[in-house]
Amino acid sequence: MPKAKTKKATKKVSKPAKALKSIGVVTHFYGNLSVAIVKFKQTVKTGVGLHYKGATTDFKETVKSMQYDHKPIAAAKKGQEVGIRVKKKVREGDEVFEAE
Repeated sequence: MPKAKTKKATKKVSKPAKALKSIGVVTHFYGNLSVAIVKFKQTVKTGVGLHYKGATTDFKETVKSMQYDHKPIAAAKKGQEVGIRVKKKVREGDEVFEAE
């Protein structure tokens, strides 16, 4: 008796979610000024969206201005620590990602 042909179940393979790559870390937060000091791992320009994520922090915000040595700058270089005004509280050690 011949074997009946059966269709093999094929799974649809979805692409894995894009792993977020950290582009910086919060090194300090001045609560009275609502300013986060962020050390970047790559160049970041004003106007880019950032995603702040930590144990109790999780929000996205667009960079409106940055300061280095109390002077406004248009872009932060790799390894540079800059001040960024934020609307919510961040904590030391929070990771900074580029918002999608």
